[in-house]
Amino acid sequence: MITTGSKWFLGLGFVSLVLAAAYGWTTGGNGLGPLTMGYKGGVGDHFGYGVLSAAGYISLFLGAVSLAVRDAEALAEAQVAGTDTVPAAIPATPSYWPAVTAFGVALVVVGLVASPVLFVFGLVALGVALVEWAVQTWADRATGDPATNRQIRNRLMNPIEFPAAGLLAIGLVVAAFSRLFLSLSADAAVWVGIGITGVIIVAGFFFASRPRISRNVVVGVLLVAAVVVIGLGIGGAVSGEREFHEPGAEGTTVEEGG
Repeated sequence: MITTGSKWFLGLGFVSLVLAAAYGWTTGGNGLGPLTMGYKGGVGDHFGYGVLSAAGYISLFLGAVSLAVRDAEALAEAQVAGTDTVPAAIPATPSYWPAVTAFGVALVVVGLVASPVLFVFGLVALGVALVEWAVQTWADRATGDPATNRQIRNRLMNPIEFPAAGLLAIGLVVAAFSRLFLSLSADAAVWVGIGITGVIIVAGFFFASRPRISRNVVVGVLLVAAVVVIGLGIGGAVSGEREFHEPGAEGTTVEEGG
């Protein structure tokens, strides 16, 4: 019987390999190259094809491992340990990583059509979700105490999460807003920038004045803000950059005989 975890990894691996083949054909690959990893033809863009192919094969491997260990099922663990008692199963804690995974998949699909920058950010989101989801699943089964499990998980991941999240957020904002501002006129870009700055300041004062606000609310607001920023970036990328003129290129005349 295929376990739940192996279904997720095997499905992710299959989808990644399909995306790798599609990406290879749409970026210059020919023949059976994207299906044979370049043995019978070209694979197109090597970086994107390599990342997607690696994600696919790694996911298939993790799916096989998850299937072999039966998702660390309590009954299977008791059989391997040679004991008659089955360890108590601890319910998994709520997780928003499935939503982040879906968001990353959407970014990858849109990035294949609209912008390579969005494609790269989608791959980063999928990689982060894969690592974080795996660590959370491991931490939930570390001990019999959910509070201790949470402390173990935070001690391991917080030193990595905070700087990585900051860098990812900065890169996402810069890439999305740059596409938006380049698609607007010079005057409109200034006013839009002022408006966005005002919204950020007001939101910051609002959350700072409510220190007891739920963590789930903060995470939800951040996810909605990320979707809005990505949407603005996609809209700007689809609209294209405005025309830039060299100073003095328009309105110049040449006098006769001059």
